[in-house]
Amino acid sequence: MELLRLLRPKQWTKNLTILFPPLFGGGLFRPEVFDNLAIPLLSFCLASSATYVMNDLLDAEKDACHPVKKNRPIPSGAIGPITATAIAVILLLQALLLAHFVSSPFLFILLGYLLLSCVYSFKLKDVPVVDIFCVSAGFLLRLHAGGIAFAIQISDWLFLSVFLLSIFLSLGKRIAEKQLLHEKCAFHRPVLAAYHLDFLYGSMYMTGAAVLVTYAMYVVVIHPSLLYTIPLSFFGLLRYIFQVIKGSNGDPTDVLFQDKVLLAVSLSWVTIIAWNLCLS
Repeated sequence: MELLRLLRPKQWTKNLTILFPPLFGGGLFRPEVFDNLAIPLLSFCLASSATYVMNDLLDAEKDACHPVKKNRPIPSGAIGPITATAIAVILLLQALLLAHFVSSPFLFILLGYLLLSCVYSFKLKDVPVVDIFCVSAGFLLRLHAGGIAFAIQISDWLFLSVFLLSIFLSLGKRIAEKQLLHEKCAFHRPVLAAYHLDFLYGSMYMTGAAVLVTYAMYVVVIHPSLLYTIPLSFFGLLRYIFQVIKGSNGDPTDVLFQDKVLLAVSLSWVTIIAWNLCLS
């Protein structure tokens, strides 16, 4: 059980970005795509878990004083640092092996993701604004990995939508963390002390509006049949903002699974897209 918590499987939902190219390209359920989904997806899931373990090892002392993170396996002492390091190495090797089976370009993308994660964990997570763009870059690498794995060209509009959405979600998470930790935020995440709440809120609202406009343009220009997903997207953005302001921890994955309304809307959004582009 502690091993599973260490790997943070709920966070693997972020790796579903890999499936966006075949989903929006209409080929998700084609045999040549559907039969080969598991290896690229599993490769990134293992790699992301390895980065989570590494990050937990680096932040163990700070996490031990955090009201929520103190219950994680490493800061709580349930899993020792030597064991955690061995697990991270095994996960990393398995991820690289699977990526090699997909293709060399896919392997290079995964290596880029791992390099970015390392630089972020050691330094860039403490640099204001740069930290947010690093998180977004991780999502964009996943998106491009999906395009490479399934030989699908990524639309410029889809690229912009994913980029802006990841910025929006990162801003919301930082707002929630700053509100939760208050004066202790500088100790747990030094970059939070550099952010003023007005900046974070203003940037979140601005980015949220940009996400909606970009996605609406993508739908109108590329996939008019998805018109009814625009109101669902708008609802999802507002619901996330509502949860952040209400005091949620802001983590997109946690918010998604804890808010049944948002989860239902998200599943409806995916269903409509799959039905119109992949099954019709």
